[in-house]
Amino acid sequence: MHLPEFILYNSYLLMLNRRSFLTTTAAGLAAATAHAAEGKPNVILIYADDLGYGDLGCYGGKIATPHLDRMAREGMRFTNFLSANPVCSPSRAALLTGRYPTRAGVPRVLFPQDQVGLPDSEVTIAQLLKPLGYKTMCIGKWHLGHLPKYLPTNRGFDEYYGIPYSNDMIPPVVLHATPGKVETVEERATLETLTPRYTEQALQFIEANKGGPFFLYMPHTYPHIPLAASPRFKGKSPHGIYGDVLQELDWSVGEILTALKKHNLEKNTLVLFSSDNGPWFMGSPGHLRGRKGTTYEGGVREPFLARMPGKIPAGKVCHGVASTMDILPTVVKLCGSSPSNPVDGIDIWPLLSGQKQELEREALLYFDNLYLQCARKGKYKLHVARYNSAVYSPAPASGRVNLPLPAPELYDLSNDPDESYDIAPENPEIVKDFEGRIERLMRGFPEQIRKAHAETFAKQTTGSTAAHPRLK
Repeated sequence: MHLPEFILYNSYLLMLNRRSFLTTTAAGLAAATAHAAEGKPNVILIYADDLGYGDLGCYGGKIATPHLDRMAREGMRFTNFLSANPVCSPSRAALLTGRYPTRAGVPRVLFPQDQVGLPDSEVTIAQLLKPLGYKTMCIGKWHLGHLPKYLPTNRGFDEYYGIPYSNDMIPPVVLHATPGKVETVEERATLETLTPRYTEQALQFIEANKGGPFFLYMPHTYPHIPLAASPRFKGKSPHGIYGDVLQELDWSVGEILTALKKHNLEKNTLVLFSSDNGPWFMGSPGHLRGRKGTTYEGGVREPFLARMPGKIPAGKVCHGVASTMDILPTVVKLCGSSPSNPVDGIDIWPLLSGQKQELEREALLYFDNLYLQCARKGKYKLHVARYNSAVYSPAPASGRVNLPLPAPELYDLSNDPDESYDIAPENPEIVKDFEGRIERLMRGFPEQIRKAHAETFAKQTTGSTAAHPRLK
């Protein structure tokens, strides 16, 4: 950071500290008293970008992640936690609304030239917690609309600091927003200092609202490319810049956990950590097939850690199926409210509390853009459609098209996690059950999604596989 930028940035922090002091001191004692009486938990939701299932040490990764590994030891680690989409914007819409992104109106990635965002009809976790007295802040990558009317401060958050979309989108502007006011902190983000700045903002928020209750949503910019790390971490990992970035992200988590301990908030704060989708060009999907942009497990299965001492048992591993869409119904119920819109997620507190090892639930659908491609129930996963080219590769002259598979493919993920052995021919009754569930569930989606599904399967040519290649 150049000297003028450094001075401007530190002046900004001093101004923020002064404003936080003035606005929180008067209400601090009253808020602390009310919080103690009501006993509402604080919630911190940390969300990485493009993190692989196999990247963390506690998931068998080679990169040192001691603080996240500590979260796993002191809380619960999930092995079958699924994002609702293999790319950025849709996965975030699902996380914050508890609904499929194809239902929530964000089926695809949003770009700076887009004039749309998360529809007003959708209700976020923050909007449900605000009436309960929660202070709320979003720090990091929003990616649900960059125009002022779509920013977090119009979706239940008191304050926002970060890049409103991916850091490879031009310009990667850093914003600071409060209701009715949006300020530009940097026209072009200094990427090397993003993670430390996000962390500093988070620590200030926790300090200012330690009387609680509060909800902190922290969707990190990294490890989405372009990658950058501060001097403290750059060049320190034997796994290149990706390792540097991930170790700095892990450090950030450690700073937040330390702050909770400092303020005696550990037992009353639910801390959740996950990622939006699988790894892109770098990063490890572990033993899973596929990467970001695919509906193979490597594109959608994510690390998920949950910690709340005394409420979530320590050192437990949960193999039950769970989804990003489960976060909203679980959190708002824990905090004393309920969803205002019908949701596709379920309350997974029985898993988090260790009461149950798995929950009965309807099949989870895997969408990419408008298109349904897979469904999962329990240990089984059925593939029914796939694109005719891999993501981020040159498309055929006819363009990238979603096509039905010549025949559905069924995988037993408990025995075949990398989806290598199709067992559909030996299990026609399971395939038939899946197809019935898909048909029934699709009737409840918006017309645009039903139409895309019908158009996909209208391309089916009986007895012909030439037009519908299996992309392995």
